[in-house]
Amino acid sequence: MKRKALILTLCLSLVVGLFTGCGTKPTSGDGGKVIKIGVFEPITGENGGGGFQEVLGMRYANKVYPTVEINGDTYEIQLVEVDNKSDKTEAVSAAQSLISSGVKVVLGSYGSGVSIAAGDFFADAKIPAIGASCTNPQVTLGNDFYFRVCFLDPFQGTVMANYAFQENAKTAAVITQLGDDYSSGLGSYFVTAFKELAGENAIVSEEQFQTNQTDFKAILTNVKAANPDVIFAPSSIATAPLIIKQARELGITAPIMAGDTWENSTIIENAGEYAEGIVLSTFFDDADPATEEAKSFVTGFKQYLKENNQSEIIPAVSALGYDAYLVALEAIKQAASTDSEAIRNALVNVKIDGVTGSISFDENGDANKDMAFIKTVKNGAFEFLKTVTVAK
Repeated sequence: MKRKALILTLCLSLVVGLFTGCGTKPTSGDGGKVIKIGVFEPITGENGGGGFQEVLGMRYANKVYPTVEINGDTYEIQLVEVDNKSDKTEAVSAAQSLISSGVKVVLGSYGSGVSIAAGDFFADAKIPAIGASCTNPQVTLGNDFYFRVCFLDPFQGTVMANYAFQENAKTAAVITQLGDDYSSGLGSYFVTAFKELAGENAIVSEEQFQTNQTDFKAILTNVKAANPDVIFAPSSIATAPLIIKQARELGITAPIMAGDTWENSTIIENAGEYAEGIVLSTFFDDADPATEEAKSFVTGFKQYLKENNQSEIIPAVSALGYDAYLVALEAIKQAASTDSEAIRNALVNVKIDGVTGSISFDENGDANKDMAFIKTVKNGAFEFLKTVTVAK
């Protein structure tokens, strides 16, 4: 009884925003067959904005593909959603809640740190997890049960270093968050790649800040004194507007760049005119859908966003969330089973044409991808600049 009470308490605590209980659907009441897919995402905390966008992509995929055929039987796919609260300790509790609920495969999470924290628990339970946008190499490294549909930070850091160098930047400053796997990892990969391109002394300032820090004037003063040609500041959606505004208020005019987390309209809203000209790398551009699935997704998801009172701008992480669901669906079909280990074994050979392109996995469970989209902010909106391909 204590365990049931704990699970019930966890479920009730997740009623946030558009959440309704522990999942988007109740268990089938007509005696039909159900297979549960876990949604392991931050809806609150520092990464709550991006996590919710990822969830929307998964929910929409569940709306488009609500069932799966297994050995001639139709199974309703039920999403079981938990909030890992952008926190590594909470992530473990959320993962254990999903395991206890009987999910057969897990989707998520936005935020590499929480994905890494939960990874061993999913592996020990022999439940496969499919990350959407968790880009740190440690998510899948050494974990046979974690896969992902996004490109990785070594690739993304190299992409942004190449872009900066191609735009004639000879020096750079890097600003990262202490203790954040995504920020520190991506910053480190950018430093390595930029030094290889521009020389060992090309990084003129490396600054770090604490989680929940709001005043960046001290580190930005150091950056200004170093006078870099470009600033690379991978950080959360919550932190980005503060860094951007305070940098410009101090008179720093160098271009400010970051990674995929900055493709979020709230950054533009909160940074205002100061957001003009920022540059970021991302996974998807809805103006140029590459597959038939992508074309259908762009039209349908915009309508879905409108129906749910959301901005009709499609975030790349929503597309990745949708693709993670498609990969899970295909693995279940290929396994022809509801057994989690069978689904994991099928994932190894899955290949689909998703919204973000063709998806298959290497020996680490990482998606085979070699291209990123570069965007900027112009006239208060994200605008596509170019694609950058880096040979692996």
